[in-house]
Amino acid sequence: MLSGCNDTKQASSLGEVLDSGVLKVGTTYGVTTYYNGASGPVGFEYELANGFADYLGVKLEVFPYYNLNELFPQLKNQHLDLIAAGISVSPERYQSFKFGPAYQKASEKLVFKQGNTWPRKAEDLAGELVVIAGGSHNESLTRIQQTTPQLSWQQTDDKDVEELLEQVLNNELDYTVADSNVLALMRRRHPELAIGFSISPEQDIAWAVNKEQDDSLLAALIEYFGIIQNNGILAALEDKYFGHVRKFNYVDTREFIKAVNNVLPKYQAWFEQYAGDLDWRLLAAMSYQESHWKPHAKSVTGVRGMMMLTLGTAKDLGIESRLDPEQSIRGGSDYLANILSRIPDRIQPPDSVWFALAAYNIGLGHLEDARVLTDRQGANPDMWVDVKIRLLQLRQKKYYKTTRYGYARGHEAVTYVDNIRRYYDTLVWLKEQRPEMLEEPILEPIEELPAEELQAAELTAKE
Repeated sequence: MLSGCNDTKQASSLGEVLDSGVLKVGTTYGVTTYYNGASGPVGFEYELANGFADYLGVKLEVFPYYNLNELFPQLKNQHLDLIAAGISVSPERYQSFKFGPAYQKASEKLVFKQGNTWPRKAEDLAGELVVIAGGSHNESLTRIQQTTPQLSWQQTDDKDVEELLEQVLNNELDYTVADSNVLALMRRRHPELAIGFSISPEQDIAWAVNKEQDDSLLAALIEYFGIIQNNGILAALEDKYFGHVRKFNYVDTREFIKAVNNVLPKYQAWFEQYAGDLDWRLLAAMSYQESHWKPHAKSVTGVRGMMMLTLGTAKDLGIESRLDPEQSIRGGSDYLANILSRIPDRIQPPDSVWFALAAYNIGLGHLEDARVLTDRQGANPDMWVDVKIRLLQLRQKKYYKTTRYGYARGHEAVTYVDNIRRYYDTLVWLKEQRPEMLEEPILEPIEELPAEELQAAELTAKE
């Protein structure tokens, strides 16, 4: 790669990175790109860029900007080596930059607030439309304007996409435009964000490099993405950030956020007390998936309580009443911890946690069957993104007849884990952005059945 450029007057773009020992990556602040979390920098683009720097054997330096208008000139002036900001490869951008391999696809959506008049096409827009300056959204709207001359909008340098979406939520703005992958995450936090129509077809998402430089850095990019695509790292990262938010349920999301406000404070202290080494918010998310935080929840299969324990499991854990919320939370946490301890040590978080959650739902035996199928089919049995595909196969006779434990409703386990991940993400975000919602939990007597009625109900369940 170092000898890829024959022009001796121009330094190799890859050679400069290797000689300096630093990869300078430009990005934008955002939920899918880069931000400083509780334990340091996080974000899909950040993790990809950090992996590329490791691949080259150099240090990563991230230069985050607030909008693309500031970012692109830095690349043109060779102050950056590349841009990793989830940018779409629009025809206009393709004329100005070189792009690495596409690693995602996204379309651009016209966004309005749920409950307002639904604009189904550009002609229906009857209010203020604002988009971020310098983005492909402006280019797509310009193309639409050629057939819809009355279409008008404003651009802003002062706000990012998340701020514009919040303005729509607060009725300070009628419409904005957001990429579908960003919107998928934002709607888990703000379910009132509604999609009017697409203003562009799906476009490739890729990293940009300077068009005037040689192709040596681009060649390294191509090789890097080829490697992480083949070894499953790209798929695992994509699943980590986006795999559980592809499907959106407005009613479920709204009801969950209401329950966080109105129900969770009654039980939060117990989730914190009994979470052990787990994040209490994960335990709370799991309990919501199990029972919607209803202490007397029950299913036709006989599982009951906040954590939906079987009678046998409760007995093994020393739980006297599954209908007592504190006992149920303690029992569910102990049971999950026990399962997690039986996941092979080589499986690293967060995959080990997703495996444990799946086993809580479907059983360790069926989980192991899915891992065996994964290995047989040449995929990685230690990665959730691969194993969850084989969990779905446990419903198909040609697969389950070859397994030790046979048929299983593997699709329910996959949905179970995805839902918990969505609830957990929302709780984490609420803690970071609106901490007042998750502080000063109440630990006091709650309106429950009297003790004698709890015992009677539990006896009925045993019978």
